[in-house]
Amino acid sequence: MARDVAVVAVSQTPSYRLFNDSEAKLIMRCVNDLLTSTGLERIDIEFTIAGSCDYLSGMPFAFVQNIDGVGAWPPVYESHLEMDAAWALSEAWLRLQLGDIDVALVIGSGKSSPGQPREVFPLQTDPYVMAPLGADPVSLAGIQAQALIDAGKATERDFAEVVARSRRDAMGNPNAQVAKDVKVDDLLQAPYFSTPLRKHDLCPISDGAAAIIVAAGDRARQLTDTPVWIRGIDHRIDSHHPGLRDLTDSPSTHIAADAVGLHDGPIDVAELMVSYSSEEIVLRNALGLDGGTRVNPSGGPLAGHPVMATGLVRVIEVAQRIKAGEASRGVAHASSGPLLQQNLLCVLEGGK
Repeated sequence: MARDVAVVAVSQTPSYRLFNDSEAKLIMRCVNDLLTSTGLERIDIEFTIAGSCDYLSGMPFAFVQNIDGVGAWPPVYESHLEMDAAWALSEAWLRLQLGDIDVALVIGSGKSSPGQPREVFPLQTDPYVMAPLGADPVSLAGIQAQALIDAGKATERDFAEVVARSRRDAMGNPNAQVAKDVKVDDLLQAPYFSTPLRKHDLCPISDGAAAIIVAAGDRARQLTDTPVWIRGIDHRIDSHHPGLRDLTDSPSTHIAADAVGLHDGPIDVAELMVSYSSEEIVLRNALGLDGGTRVNPSGGPLAGHPVMATGLVRVIEVAQRIKAGEASRGVAHASSGPLLQQNLLCVLEGGK
């Protein structure tokens, strides 16, 4: 039987268009927040795992420098993923299942402002088929959006409605980078950026970090009066060749939803990693979300995209609403790779 694991404390920085300092500085702020709120000392953190991207830094093993934001003494039991930190949370959950530790720290950080993400991320695609084409994520997102329109599953107005709602909801989020009350008709007048998507259909370029402390069983109850329990966490992957997929659907999301028991109860809130407005249409359908679920009340990634922390922020946003009593059960989603290639779901619940 799996050990009960809960989110006990969370922290995130604002999404900055340009943070003129190091990733370690971003991380340090989050770590200090967590230690203060829980009363833990650094020596009490039994396992630390981070998600970041050396491609963005342009240096091999750049993540080693980020340990400065955690503190290298007492000696750190540390691991790292070249992934969004939502996958680091998944590994931390698995590590806690072994039973020899009770507290773990999960960190996500990224600075995409110094470079050109549209040029960097194609380098991570298949080196034989995709990378030589220079098919960047924005162009591929335009292809997916057009596929949705051609299949009769969405319209350009649907995309604009996602953006308008996200930006309006982000006005209540102090960490949002883009927040404004905009009209759908005004959005539809903007020029195309990657047809049929306009620039506002894309998430902004952001710098930022986020961190979570997770703990098992009674240790979680000792650290907080409002633990948010991870009831299921799973990630699945589709083909890395977009031509072999139906871009209007996300089979890996369907499979992950079944694995985490998404439909075993009502979902009050869903935070989805919508990097492009068209992705929300795909994910809503794949998850079977109805009108009773509030989607991306934080504004989602369209309001701020601290790359490599964006997925972990989705977990934080759901956990905060459960802690505040605004929801009792929610789902956080993270994605990796072009066109929702890999998808992670985390179901969270409140209660002692």
